[in-house]
Amino acid sequence: MTWHIGVIGGSGLGEGLELDDAQEIPVSSPFGTPSGPVLTGRIEGRRVTFIARHGKGHRLTPSAVDYRANIDVLKRCGVTDVLSLSAIGSLAEEMAPGHFVAVDQFIDRTHGRKGSFFGEGLVAHVSLADPVCARFSKLAADAAQACGATVHRGGCYVAIEGPQFSTRAESAMYRQWGAQVIGMTAMPEARLAREAELPYALLGMVTDYDCWREGEAVGASEVLAVMKANAALARDTVRKLVTSLPKKRTASPVDTALDGAIVTAPGARDGKLMAMLDAVAGRVLR
Repeated sequence: MTWHIGVIGGSGLGEGLELDDAQEIPVSSPFGTPSGPVLTGRIEGRRVTFIARHGKGHRLTPSAVDYRANIDVLKRCGVTDVLSLSAIGSLAEEMAPGHFVAVDQFIDRTHGRKGSFFGEGLVAHVSLADPVCARFSKLAADAAQACGATVHRGGCYVAIEGPQFSTRAESAMYRQWGAQVIGMTAMPEARLAREAELPYALLGMVTDYDCWREGEAVGASEVLAVMKANAALARDTVRKLVTSLPKKRTASPVDTALDGAIVTAPGARDGKLMAMLDAVAGRVLR
Protein backbone atom coordinates (compact mmCIF):
# COMPACT_ATOMS: atom_id res chain seq x y z
CA MET A 1 0.00 0.00 0.00
CA THR A 2 1.16 3.54 -0.71
CA TRP A 3 1.15 6.30 1.88
CA HIS A 4 -1.36 9.16 1.73
CA ILE A 5 -0.88 11.48 4.67
CA GLY A 6 -3.74 13.53 6.03
CA VAL A 7 -2.79 16.60 8.04
CA ILE A 8 -5.12 18.51 10.36
CA GLY A 9 -3.80 21.83 11.63
CA GLY A 10 -4.01 25.59 11.53
CA SER A 11 -4.91 27.42 8.33
CA GLY A 12 -1.43 28.95 8.07
CA LEU A 13 0.17 25.51 8.02
CA GLY A 14 -1.47 24.48 4.77
CA GLU A 15 -0.51 27.70 3.03
CA GLY A 16 3.17 27.05 3.68
CA LEU A 17 3.44 23.36 2.79
CA GLU A 18 4.33 24.15 -0.85
CA LEU A 19 2.64 21.08 -2.27
CA ASP A 20 3.35 20.09 -5.85
CA ASP A 21 0.27 19.98 -8.11
CA ALA A 22 -1.73 21.55 -5.27
CA GLN A 23 -5.50 21.67 -5.59
CA GLU A 24 -8.09 23.06 -3.21
CA ILE A 25 -11.16 20.85 -3.42
CA PRO A 26 -14.50 21.10 -1.59
CA VAL A 27 -15.48 17.67 -0.30
CA SER A 28 -18.91 17.04 1.21
CA SER A 29 -19.77 14.66 4.05
CA PRO A 30 -23.10 13.09 5.03
CA PHE A 31 -22.15 13.76 8.65
CA GLY A 32 -22.12 17.55 8.42
CA THR A 33 -20.09 20.46 7.14
CA PRO A 34 -16.30 20.08 7.20
CA SER A 35 -14.17 23.00 8.35
CA GLY A 36 -13.44 23.91 4.76
CA PRO A 37 -12.10 22.52 1.49
CA VAL A 38 -9.16 20.16 1.50
CA LEU A 39 -5.82 21.14 0.03
CA THR A 40 -4.28 18.17 -1.71
CA GLY A 41 -1.02 17.70 -3.58
CA ARG A 42 2.33 15.95 -3.36
CA ILE A 43 5.63 16.24 -1.54
CA GLU A 44 8.36 14.47 -3.51
CA GLY A 45 5.75 12.29 -5.16
CA ARG A 46 3.81 11.35 -2.03
CA ARG A 47 0.21 12.42 -1.62
CA VAL A 48 -0.65 14.83 1.20
CA THR A 49 -4.12 16.14 2.00
CA PHE A 50 -4.59 19.00 4.45
CA ILE A 51 -7.63 20.43 6.20
CA ALA A 52 -7.64 23.52 8.43
CA ARG A 53 -9.32 22.42 11.65
CA HIS A 54 -10.79 25.82 12.52
CA GLY A 55 -11.46 26.88 8.93
CA LYS A 56 -9.78 29.68 7.03
CA GLY A 57 -9.12 32.62 9.29
CA HIS A 58 -9.73 30.49 12.40
CA ARG A 59 -13.49 31.11 12.34
CA LEU A 60 -14.62 27.99 14.25
CA THR A 61 -14.43 27.50 18.01
CA PRO A 62 -13.22 24.09 19.24
CA SER A 63 -16.82 23.14 20.00
CA ALA A 64 -18.09 24.27 16.58
CA VAL A 65 -15.65 22.13 14.59
CA ASP A 66 -17.49 19.25 12.92
CA TYR A 67 -14.95 16.56 13.75
CA ARG A 68 -17.01 13.80 12.14
CA ALA A 69 -17.17 15.64 8.82
CA ASN A 70 -13.44 16.40 8.85
CA ILE A 71 -12.41 12.79 9.47
CA ASP A 72 -14.99 11.51 7.00
CA VAL A 73 -13.75 13.72 4.16
CA LEU A 74 -10.13 12.71 4.80
CA LYS A 75 -11.20 9.07 4.56
CA ARG A 76 -13.11 9.84 1.35
CA CYS A 77 -9.96 11.41 -0.09
CA GLY A 78 -8.10 8.13 0.39
CA VAL A 79 -5.95 9.20 3.34
CA THR A 80 -4.16 6.29 5.03
CA ASP A 81 -2.74 8.00 8.15
CA VAL A 82 -3.59 11.24 9.98
CA LEU A 83 -1.21 13.70 11.63
CA SER A 84 -2.80 16.23 13.95
CA LEU A 85 -0.88 19.40 14.79
CA SER A 86 -2.25 21.65 17.51
CA ALA A 87 -1.40 24.11 20.24
CA ILE A 88 -1.31 22.69 23.77
CA GLY A 89 -0.71 23.97 27.26
CA SER A 90 1.79 22.25 29.52
CA LEU A 91 0.92 20.70 32.88
CA ALA A 92 4.48 19.44 33.41
CA GLU A 93 7.54 21.56 34.16
CA GLU A 94 9.77 19.70 31.72
CA MET A 95 7.40 20.30 28.78
CA ALA A 96 8.28 23.93 28.18
CA PRO A 97 6.81 26.44 25.72
CA GLY A 98 8.29 25.83 22.30
CA HIS A 99 8.65 22.07 22.85
CA PHE A 100 6.76 19.42 20.87
CA VAL A 101 4.92 16.52 22.53
CA ALA A 102 4.04 13.29 20.73
CA VAL A 103 0.88 12.56 22.71
CA ASP A 104 0.05 8.92 23.42
CA GLN A 105 -2.94 9.06 25.82
CA PHE A 106 -6.06 11.15 26.35
CA ILE A 107 -8.50 12.13 29.07
CA ASP A 108 -11.73 13.39 27.52
CA ARG A 109 -13.48 16.22 29.39
CA THR A 110 -15.45 17.52 26.40
CA HIS A 111 -19.24 17.39 26.33
CA GLY A 112 -21.96 17.83 23.73
CA ARG A 113 -19.73 16.93 20.78
CA LYS A 114 -20.71 14.09 18.46
CA GLY A 115 -18.10 11.50 19.29
CA SER A 116 -19.02 8.57 17.08
CA PHE A 117 -19.99 7.81 13.50
CA PHE A 118 -22.18 4.99 14.78
CA GLY A 119 -25.46 5.16 16.67
CA GLU A 120 -29.01 3.84 16.89
CA GLY A 121 -29.51 1.24 14.18
CA LEU A 122 -25.83 0.50 13.80
CA VAL A 123 -23.87 0.06 17.03
CA ALA A 124 -20.10 -0.42 17.12
CA HIS A 125 -17.51 -0.51 19.89
CA VAL A 126 -13.87 0.01 18.86
CA SER A 127 -10.91 -0.38 21.18
CA LEU A 128 -9.34 2.91 22.26
CA ALA A 129 -6.91 1.55 24.84
CA ASP A 130 -4.00 2.82 22.76
CA PRO A 131 -5.56 5.82 20.96
CA VAL A 132 -2.61 6.79 18.78
CA CYS A 133 -0.71 4.69 16.28
CA ALA A 134 2.68 3.97 17.86
CA ARG A 135 4.37 3.54 14.48
CA PHE A 136 3.07 6.76 12.96
CA SER A 137 3.63 8.72 16.17
CA LYS A 138 7.28 7.63 16.24
CA LEU A 139 7.74 8.65 12.60
CA ALA A 140 6.23 12.07 13.34
CA ALA A 141 8.38 12.55 16.47
CA ASP A 142 11.50 11.50 14.56
CA ALA A 143 10.71 14.06 11.86
CA ALA A 144 10.19 16.88 14.36
CA GLN A 145 13.43 16.03 16.12
CA ALA A 146 15.34 15.89 12.83
CA CYS A 147 14.07 19.42 12.12
CA GLY A 148 15.52 20.70 15.39
CA ALA A 149 12.52 20.50 17.72
CA THR A 150 12.78 19.44 21.34
CA VAL A 151 10.41 16.46 21.36
CA HIS A 152 8.83 14.62 24.29
CA ARG A 153 7.83 11.12 23.24
CA GLY A 154 4.66 10.34 25.12
CA GLY A 155 2.31 12.45 27.18
CA CYS A 156 -1.27 12.37 28.41
CA TYR A 157 -3.51 15.07 26.88
CA VAL A 158 -6.61 16.24 28.73
CA ALA A 159 -9.18 17.59 26.28
CA ILE A 160 -11.41 20.34 27.67
CA GLU A 161 -14.48 21.87 26.08
CA GLY A 162 -13.34 25.48 26.04
CA PRO A 163 -13.33 28.03 24.59
CA GLN A 164 -12.20 29.41 27.95
CA PHE A 165 -8.91 28.26 29.42
CA SER A 166 -8.88 26.34 32.71
CA THR A 167 -9.32 27.67 36.20
CA ARG A 168 -6.37 27.23 38.55
CA ALA A 169 -8.30 24.56 40.47
CA GLU A 170 -8.99 22.62 37.27
CA SER A 171 -5.38 22.91 36.14
CA ALA A 172 -4.16 21.56 39.48
CA MET A 173 -6.71 18.73 39.36
CA TYR A 174 -5.66 17.64 35.88
CA ARG A 175 -2.06 17.42 37.07
CA GLN A 176 -3.19 15.17 39.92
CA TRP A 177 -4.93 12.96 37.38
CA GLY A 178 -1.65 12.43 35.56
CA ALA A 179 -2.33 14.66 32.56
CA GLN A 180 0.79 16.35 31.19
CA VAL A 181 -0.66 18.59 28.49
CA ILE A 182 -4.01 20.25 27.87
CA GLY A 183 -5.97 21.28 24.78
CA MET A 184 -9.43 21.64 23.26
CA THR A 185 -9.43 19.75 19.94
CA ALA A 186 -7.99 16.23 20.20
CA MET A 187 -11.30 14.77 21.28
CA PRO A 188 -13.38 13.47 19.63
CA GLU A 189 -10.92 13.76 16.74
CA ALA A 190 -8.82 10.80 17.91
CA ARG A 191 -11.91 8.67 18.64
CA LEU A 192 -13.31 9.26 15.19
CA ALA A 193 -10.01 8.52 13.46
CA ARG A 194 -10.00 5.12 15.15
CA GLU A 195 -13.56 4.39 14.03
CA ALA A 196 -12.54 5.36 10.50
CA GLU A 197 -9.58 2.95 10.73
CA LEU A 198 -7.10 5.78 10.28
CA PRO A 199 -3.84 5.54 12.24
CA TYR A 200 -3.60 8.82 14.17
CA ALA A 201 -0.69 10.73 15.64
CA LEU A 202 -0.76 14.05 17.48
CA LEU A 203 2.16 16.43 17.71
CA GLY A 204 1.27 19.11 20.22
CA MET A 205 3.18 22.39 20.22
CA VAL A 206 3.50 23.70 23.77
CA THR A 207 2.55 27.37 23.93
CA ASP A 208 2.23 28.00 27.68
CA TYR A 209 2.19 26.51 31.19
CA ASP A 210 -1.59 26.77 31.56
CA CYS A 211 -2.26 28.35 34.99
CA TRP A 212 -1.08 25.78 37.54
CA ARG A 213 2.15 27.65 38.23
CA GLU A 214 1.77 30.43 40.77
CA GLY A 215 1.46 33.86 39.22
CA GLU A 216 0.93 32.58 35.67
CA ALA A 217 -2.18 32.73 33.50
CA VAL A 218 -2.54 31.83 29.85
CA GLY A 219 -3.93 34.24 27.26
CA ALA A 220 -4.77 33.93 23.57
CA SER A 221 -2.09 36.45 22.52
CA GLU A 222 0.59 34.36 24.23
CA VAL A 223 -0.61 31.19 22.49
CA LEU A 224 -0.70 32.84 19.08
CA ALA A 225 2.77 34.31 19.48
CA VAL A 226 4.35 30.91 20.20
CA MET A 227 2.36 29.27 17.40
CA LYS A 228 3.60 31.88 14.94
CA ALA A 229 7.18 31.31 16.07
CA ASN A 230 6.77 27.55 15.57
CA ALA A 231 4.95 27.71 12.23
CA ALA A 232 8.02 27.14 10.08
CA LEU A 233 9.16 24.26 12.27
CA ALA A 234 5.73 22.63 12.00
CA ARG A 235 5.78 22.91 8.20
CA ASP A 236 9.32 21.54 8.06
CA THR A 237 8.23 18.63 10.26
CA VAL A 238 5.40 17.68 7.89
CA ARG A 239 7.72 17.77 4.89
CA LYS A 240 10.38 15.77 6.73
CA LEU A 241 7.82 13.19 7.84
CA VAL A 242 6.51 12.68 4.32
CA THR A 243 9.95 12.44 2.73
CA SER A 244 11.24 10.07 5.44
CA LEU A 245 8.44 7.52 5.24
CA PRO A 246 9.39 3.96 4.32
CA LYS A 247 8.92 3.29 0.61
CA LYS A 248 6.14 0.82 1.25
CA ARG A 249 3.38 1.27 3.80
CA THR A 250 2.93 -2.03 5.61
CA ALA A 251 -0.36 -2.77 7.36
CA SER A 252 -1.19 -1.19 10.71
CA PRO A 253 -3.45 -2.85 13.31
CA VAL A 254 -5.60 0.28 13.10
CA ASP A 255 -6.40 -0.55 9.47
CA THR A 256 -8.75 -3.26 10.74
CA ALA A 257 -10.02 -1.59 13.93
CA LEU A 258 -13.64 -2.32 12.97
CA ASP A 259 -13.16 -6.07 12.71
CA GLY A 260 -15.58 -7.51 15.28
CA ALA A 261 -16.61 -4.04 16.48
CA ILE A 262 -20.09 -3.90 14.93
CA VAL A 263 -22.61 -5.64 17.19
CA THR A 264 -25.91 -4.86 15.45
CA ALA A 265 -27.27 -7.90 13.62
CA PRO A 266 -27.30 -7.48 9.83
CA GLY A 267 -31.08 -7.66 9.64
CA ALA A 268 -31.48 -4.89 12.24
CA ARG A 269 -29.08 -2.38 10.72
CA ASP A 270 -30.33 1.04 9.67
CA GLY A 271 -30.01 1.40 5.91
CA LYS A 272 -29.62 5.17 5.94
CA LEU A 273 -26.79 5.08 8.46
CA MET A 274 -25.11 2.29 6.54
CA ALA A 275 -25.16 4.49 3.43
CA MET A 276 -23.66 7.40 5.36
CA LEU A 277 -20.85 5.10 6.54
CA ASP A 278 -19.79 4.09 3.04
CA ALA A 279 -16.34 5.68 3.44
CA VAL A 280 -15.75 5.15 7.16
CA ALA A 281 -16.96 1.55 7.43
CA GLY A 282 -17.62 0.36 3.91
CA ARG A 283 -14.89 -2.26 4.26
CA VAL A 284 -16.88 -4.19 6.90
CA LEU A 285 -20.41 -3.32 5.77
CA ARG A 286 -20.26 -4.53 2.17
